[in-house]
Amino acid sequence: MRPLSTRFISHYLAVVGEAILGSVGAYHLEGYGVQLFEEIEGNHFTILGMPLLPLLEFLREERMIEQ
Repeated sequence: MRPLSTRFISHYLAVVGEAILGSVGAYHLEGYGVQLFEEIEGNHFTILGMPLLPLLEFLREERMIEQ
């Protein structure tokens, strides 16, 4: 995460509203919360909580979804 001022945090919370309380970490990386970060390392989907690309590969290999 990047250094955040109290002013920015207040603004962020006002913009995202109470919906953010349902998010682990109180941010939506795929939305306005991306502004909380200055750099992201690793697989984007894994950071969001689900390693989607490896999961899809597994499901295709197991013939659970179309290849």
